Amino acid sequence: MKEEEKMKKILTFFLLTALLCLFTHPLSSQEEKNDLKKEISREMPKTTYPSYKRAGRKDPFRDLLGGREAKKKTAVSRGREIYIDDVTLIGIVKARGKFTAIVTGPQEFPLYIKVGHKFSDGFVLSIKDSKVTFRKTKERGFPLFRPKDIIKEIHPEER
Repeated sequence: MKEEEKMKKILTFFLLTALLCLFTHPLSSQEEKNDLKKEISREMPKTTYPSYKRAGRKDPFRDLLGGREAKKKTAVSRGREIYIDDVTLIGIVKARGKFTAIVTGPQEFPLYIKVGHKFSDGFVLSIKDSKVTFRKTKERGFPLFRPKDIIKEIHPEER
């Protein structure tokens, strides 16, 4: 019996020391992390500014306008730099009862257009199941006396 009691005491002692080690170890590692963060923050400068040495080159950070105001209408809305003559009709989709045409411009990027979409020299007048009608209102930047209707179709063998 005495040996059993001694074994129980030794076993409980080892269990208690193991539990004590488990609980104290994470606390010490958390304290080490906090100390490391404090040390790093002391070594890092509070604010850093980019430095640039010209060495005979143009300064990319210089204000090109020189204090003058920029024009307010510098950005052209999407799709207006494309001319109707440069548009290629790829397909027509019907969703929720309305047609949407898929076209490409000079750079071959797809563009989804609906009735009323504006281009540099006109707009989309109508979209049917196999053709799109464009109304050309300008020619080389000058307004036309009579607008021209340009029809681009998808041939049945292409559908």
